[in-house]
This record gives sequence, C-alpha cells and structure tokens, in this order.
Amino acid sequence: MSGTFVGMPAFPEAAHEAVNNQTLRGNLRHATHTIRAKRAKAVTEVSDWAELREAGKRIKDHTLRHLDRYLEQLETSVTAAGGTVHWAADADEANRIVADLVKATGESEVVKVKSMATQEIGLNEALLEEGIHAYETDLAELIVQLGKDRPSHILVPAIHRNRGEIRDIFEREMSEWGRPAPEGLTDTPAELAEAARLHLREKFLRAKVGISGANFMVAETGTLVVVESEGNGRMCLTLPETLISVVGIEKIVPTWQDLEVFMQTLPRSSTAERMNPYTTMWTGTTDGDGPRDFHLVLLDNGRTDTLADEVGRQALRCIRCSACLNVCPVYERAGGHAYGSVYPGPIGAILSPQLRGVTSEIDASLPYASSLCGACYDVCPVAIDIPEVLVHLRERVVQGGEVMSKGNKVVLKPAKGHAAERAAMRAARWAFGRPGALRAGQRLASRTRRLHPRSLPGPGKAWSGTRDLPAVPAEPFRDWWQRTQGGKDGAK
Repeated sequence: MSGTFVGMPAFPEAAHEAVNNQTLRGNLRHATHTIRAKRAKAVTEVSDWAELREAGKRIKDHTLRHLDRYLEQLETSVTAAGGTVHWAADADEANRIVADLVKATGESEVVKVKSMATQEIGLNEALLEEGIHAYETDLAELIVQLGKDRPSHILVPAIHRNRGEIRDIFEREMSEWGRPAPEGLTDTPAELAEAARLHLREKFLRAKVGISGANFMVAETGTLVVVESEGNGRMCLTLPETLISVVGIEKIVPTWQDLEVFMQTLPRSSTAERMNPYTTMWTGTTDGDGPRDFHLVLLDNGRTDTLADEVGRQALRCIRCSACLNVCPVYERAGGHAYGSVYPGPIGAILSPQLRGVTSEIDASLPYASSLCGACYDVCPVAIDIPEVLVHLRERVVQGGEVMSKGNKVVLKPAKGHAAERAAMRAARWAFGRPGALRAGQRLASRTRRLHPRSLPGPGKAWSGTRDLPAVPAEPFRDWWQRTQGGKDGAK
C-alpha cells in the first residue's frame, strides 16, 4: 500500500471496500467507542463546558476575521525572538523551503513530531526525493510509516491496526529502518511500546534536525505550542540543533491568555485527559537551551480560499481534536482511508474539499460522506457546524464547485456534470415561484397517483433503488385545508 493518498478512488467506492473488511470494522468499532466514552466522562467534569466551547468559537472567529494582522504580528514576534519566518503559498513551495533548510545543515536525516500539515503537503516523500530520510517518532505514526501505510485518524493514525498487526510490522520492518525489534516480541502494549522506544532512542540522540507542526501559535509573543502524550515531541523539539516547524496559518491565536481556553478543551476532547502529559512551548531561540536555529514555515495551501467562503470558513476553527471522528457512524464503518485525505471523518469531509477544491472526483464525493445526523457538531469543542458546511458544499458541487475570489466578490467556477440535478433544482425553483402552477401540479399528481412507478427512471434509479418513493396523498394539503378550514383563521 502506498503511503500517500494520490490516486485514491471516490468515497463511495473506497467505503464499499472498507465496510466489507471485518477486521477493520472491528478495530474501528472498539477504538472509537472506547475513546468517545472516555471523552464524554471527561467533559462532564467541567461545569462551564458550554461557555468554554463558545469562547473557543469566538476566539477563532475573531482571529480569522483579522488573520492578516495577527500573522504579521506573529512574524514580528518570532523574528524578534531569534527565529526566521518563511511563507509558503502551496505544498510545493513549503516542501522546497524545508528541503533547502535541511540541505543547508549538511544533514541527510531528520526526526519528526507528528504534524498533519507535513502529511498534507507530502513532505516525507518530497524530502526523500532530495536524499533526506524523515523518521516519524509518534508511536502511531511510526507504525504507519513502517507499515508503508496511510494515516486513518487525526489523533490515532494507526487506529485501523490491532496489536497483532503492529507486532508483525515491527518484526518485519524495524530492521530496515534502524534498530530491529527484540526477539520474541509479543503483542502486549508494554512490549510494543518498549520496542518502539529502543528503536527511536538512537534516532533522537543522532538527529541534528527536527521537524514539527504546532497546535497553536501565539501572535502576541511568537510562542509555538505542541501538546502530546508520549514525550517524543519534547525530544524532537529540544535535542536537535535546528528546528523547522511547518504550521497552517489558521493555527494562530492572538494572545497568551487565549491559550487558557484551548488548554482545557483540547485534551478532554481528544485524549479524554484533563491535561496533556507533555505540553511544550517555545519562543524563538535561547543560548544554551534547545535548538540553535528555529525556522517557522507558515503554510497557506488553500486556506485563504477557504477563508473567502463565509459558510465554509468555520472549518478553519478546527483544533484537530478528532472528537467528530469518534462519534461519526460513517467513519466508524468506512474508516479513515476511504476519505482519501490526511484529514478523515466529518472534519475531513468539509476541510479537504475546500483546501483542494471540489472539482476532483474524490473531493466532490466527500460532502456526501455523511448522514447529517449532527453528532459531530454536538461534540466539537469550537462549535463547527459540520452538517451546515456539508450541505453548503453539496450545493457547490452541484452548482459549480470551486470558489474563486474576484476583487471583493466570491464566485463559483462553472463545473461539468450534475446536469440532471441542476435541471431538477431549476424546475423546482420555477414551480415554487408560481403558486398557481404548483397547485395544478399537486392536484395532477394526486389524481394520477395510482399510475406512479415504484422506482424512478434514468439517473433517479440510484436514489430509489435503496429507498421507498414517498406516497402521494389522495388530496393536496392546500385543498384539504380549504375544504376543512376554509375561511377560518385567515385561510384563503
């Protein structure tokens, strides 16, 4: 299996294959149910959870409205603290910047702390083309990398693997990447963790360059924040001589005080902990403490286009807690790989199409990868109304798809396909705008209801093949109301 998502099929095809994998479904069911039950308990411990949720939403919305100002402030703060800021418009530019920075050190290998932004841009693959080996140090990311696999969850990228599969991967692959797995390795969590610890320790002590992401960036002070549970992040962020952080521009918060809200909501929503075991914060460079050189690569890669969409921009509030994945009935059955993106689940279904555009087959299918049950919105710690955005993106898919900025206006780029659906919507708009025609049509439908087919013809077969067509009543509601209530309460 390839480690990238290039060439993945559309969601319906990928999901159809996934739901027939009983091992995968068992792994996902056990993991998601366990995590969400613990999260629910952790959240109830906080009496002001609703207020924290609203505060997080408002902080993020305020920041996004003034993103240009806060990004400039961040650059000034980071530079004043001894760091260097680089701006990357897209994945290619970000990869080129990072590769050049690594080559300038003369090193050919780097250690990485889990970063979804670097997975989004395919940094590992880009570095390998330049002769640079990137080693993942998060346990789940290590499992994915050794297994030549793809991440399938935001918080637990190897959630689709069970302990037996992980042991087999370690025994088969570790020797090719460094220290081999111990002989007689079992599938007990303690032994698997120790095998990973021994394998990674030599890389931590040898690496001169570290690459990270960040959970938050503080514009006021130029501080970056990484929260994690294993300690690998602390090793990557403090031991190397050079640290390169690749961070999406939406990860910024205005002030140090704003972190207070997210330091309460993120741990409980993600790992169901009151606080993360390791919270690392760094501001530029300090003589004799930590890396000598710090570089911050600010990544756009479709984020400003997303910001231009007044409905869709709320996806940029996301703090990557993964709570929405753990309650989603679609994700639980289809798994993360079916989404064809490093961002799976409900948040991926609205974020990936906006970052990449909805003109490709897979991105046009993602807004439909949902039952619109609303569970994702209920658990989101920053109140992203994912169902609202899903419906909005479905409209974009049908009407044209890609959002383009023209001056101060946002317009839809014309798209191909979906002609039948667009024609049906135009016909409905015409009918609903003409009460007389609508009433005549309703009466005709009622009088001919015995002649109606049990399934729709043509393109409608896909819809009616799995649903019963709603029965047409013997009498339209308007006629019934006029007959039974005519003249009462202002009825006409």
